[in-house]
Amino acid sequence: MVNFRKILSFFKNKKVFITGHTGFKGAWLAYMLDQAGAITNGYSLAPETKPNLFENLKLSKRFNSITGDIRDYNSLNKCLKDFEPEFVFHLAAQPLVLESYEFPFKTHSTNYNGTLNLLESLRSLNIYPTSLFITTDKVYKNIEDGRLFSEDDSLGGIDPYSASKSASEILISSYYNSFFTKHCGISSVRAGNVIGGGDWSKFRLIPDIIRANYNNIKLQIRNLEAVRPWQHVLEALFGYLLLAYNLDKRPQEFSQSWNFGPSKINIKTVSDILDQANKKDINPQLNLLNDPYKETKILALNSSKAFEMLNWSPRWDFEKTMDITFQWYKNFYEGQEANQLIKKDIEFYLNISY
Repeated sequence: MVNFRKILSFFKNKKVFITGHTGFKGAWLAYMLDQAGAITNGYSLAPETKPNLFENLKLSKRFNSITGDIRDYNSLNKCLKDFEPEFVFHLAAQPLVLESYEFPFKTHSTNYNGTLNLLESLRSLNIYPTSLFITTDKVYKNIEDGRLFSEDDSLGGIDPYSASKSASEILISSYYNSFFTKHCGISSVRAGNVIGGGDWSKFRLIPDIIRANYNNIKLQIRNLEAVRPWQHVLEALFGYLLLAYNLDKRPQEFSQSWNFGPSKINIKTVSDILDQANKKDINPQLNLLNDPYKETKILALNSSKAFEMLNWSPRWDFEKTMDITFQWYKNFYEGQEANQLIKKDIEFYLNISY
């Protein structure tokens, strides 16, 4: 079993640059690295929701948090030049499928051009940090035949969001093979439907359930039978940190694309999620909608490469993941501090043995 305490301690006093640190996943990652003693710089737009985890954790008081747009090449370039990071985690993105239909240009310019700006800044500045680019499970060409997608499967994207991330995957591979193979390790990582306490984003199931329940409004549901690989945010983030650790030590071996998804038993429907919420007395009224956009009904990852090469595997099953997530929100709305709740979840995860 991987000793994740050792992995966290590796980042003590390391200079880590995180884009998108004000988002849900970025805030969790920034908190973990700050607690581990990393010298962290964050570059991101201001948080988009109220409440949000970044402000609840008071992260702007913990490390240098820069408000900036990943589409602004000059601003990003200057921040990288000034900081000279040893590690980069690129999470800044327009992450929503539905919003990508409304704002396709913004989606592509943020996700593709933002990735290009980061890669080109590193190349032009001759800065060679170990770098992880977080994309999505939606990069694959999905014919919805129920199979699990492996890293070598064809890329695709029927919606603007998926297409922007697929294009970014090709860009990352091209830049690495053209400019970075002799200097540092670069990997892309693919995960999806990452959940946990502290997410209040729109158009996401868990935050929508929480908003509907605590604001006493109807929950808008597009497809009760949509199948997704649900996993806790800590599963993905500890996978990223484990990969970064190995990528730093053996860059040529680990500079690949990686899936970090749950085991097959955690691939559940939206209806299954609602059943789990009901167990915590979180049961908003439903309003079933006709879906005007085509969003894949079946999507799941084969993460056997991460299992075999990194010794990474999920530690929490579906029921435990849901229990911990919904309990986090219940405790938060009962007045507990986000800082204590996230700390408790991390410690619980680190103490698991199997």
